[in-house]
Amino acid sequence: MATYGLIVSNARVHPTFGRSVEPVDLSIEGDRISAIRATGTIRADGRLELDAAGQFLSPPLVDPHVHLDAVLTVGEPRYNESGTLIEGILTWAERKPSLTHEDVKGRARQAILWEVAQGTGLIRSHVDVCDPSLTALRALIELREELRDIVELRLIAFPQDGILSFPNGKDLMREAMALGCDVIGGIPHYEWTREDGVEEVHFLFDLARETGAPIDLHCDETDDEHSRFLEVVAARTMRDGMQGRVVAGHTTAMGSYNDAYAFKLLQILKRAGVTIVANPLDNIVLQGRFDTYPKRRGMTRVKELDAAGVNVACGHDSIMDPWYPLGRGSMLDALSMLVHVAQMSGRTELFRAYEMVTMNPARAAGVEWGVKEGGTASFVVFDCADEAEAIRLRPAARWVVRNGRVVAETEPARSLVHVDGQAQPVTFTPAAGVAV
Repeated sequence: MATYGLIVSNARVHPTFGRSVEPVDLSIEGDRISAIRATGTIRADGRLELDAAGQFLSPPLVDPHVHLDAVLTVGEPRYNESGTLIEGILTWAERKPSLTHEDVKGRARQAILWEVAQGTGLIRSHVDVCDPSLTALRALIELREELRDIVELRLIAFPQDGILSFPNGKDLMREAMALGCDVIGGIPHYEWTREDGVEEVHFLFDLARETGAPIDLHCDETDDEHSRFLEVVAARTMRDGMQGRVVAGHTTAMGSYNDAYAFKLLQILKRAGVTIVANPLDNIVLQGRFDTYPKRRGMTRVKELDAAGVNVACGHDSIMDPWYPLGRGSMLDALSMLVHVAQMSGRTELFRAYEMVTMNPARAAGVEWGVKEGGTASFVVFDCADEAEAIRLRPAARWVVRNGRVVAETEPARSLVHVDGQAQPVTFTPAAGVAV
């Protein structure tokens, strides 16, 4: 199904904040939302009509951190039996020499379709550029253009094996940006020495000055409480006037910092306007592997960052690759893991958490997002009532609309339980009269 001009009727529009929001109708003309009115006031005029049936209408989901070059390579050439980050990197190093243009495009395309079908409208993918031929990057640049009608794909030049620690690392980063990468990536904690890591951070900001590109780096993805490159990133962000244009992913060492240092860092990050992207699916698996008990969760301080006014987002990170053997490209799966691991189960916290896969990562990417009159007609109708229900149920994306066109649709599952010979329909929402 693909058409221009839509009417969506009887939808409960984000943000609901858990309140009893009255359903509305949306009129879409071209690629914009021309009107949002009380249900029943926008008359049929021959345009395609979608009946939301009182369900939740959300901005598209955003995946701010994924590795599309590595998706669907689990078990190639071997499985990560230790489950550690290091074995994942070593396994990927063995797989990289066999990458081909079509290999990368085929796997990445499949993963992107999975994400789009589940409501994702913007994907920021790190791409390993520690490859003199830049095979994966060239393939994903091509795919970015081919799929632009169904998703916005932004590519991050990611030096998986380091910049100073990899031959010609600086030249490869510059070449990657010249080829068409949108964002500068990095991995300072993986350099051979602390000094090299600091030098890498300064190189990234120097490159940002040269190119005008924003920065999105892996930072302090370790349980080592002495890994403190994030403070260098925040300081350079302020000195270069790049507030709002720098993203740091993982930052799991923050979960091991002493509280006095962590409190100081929170204030610096807020002033710097650095966005933090947590990746709970991967980090709950990869981190804490060297602990006996008590065993650390391996997550950054999501609740504390959010409470301090730092922009926090949630990424999927891996989809069936050497680091994470599971995953299906669902940002609601990733968010569900986040609210469990970060203990964001309070009623208000659930609604704040939903922003971490919608408005917060969109803000970090500097793109227009949200459902409003005059805004871009991009949204998802989920088979649920509100944001908290979306996290609990991880429901089907009934319709996914991008720039006024339906680009994906899913028929929700229907369950029947046979009781005393009778087929009884079952829904996974509380019965009438049950408090929620």
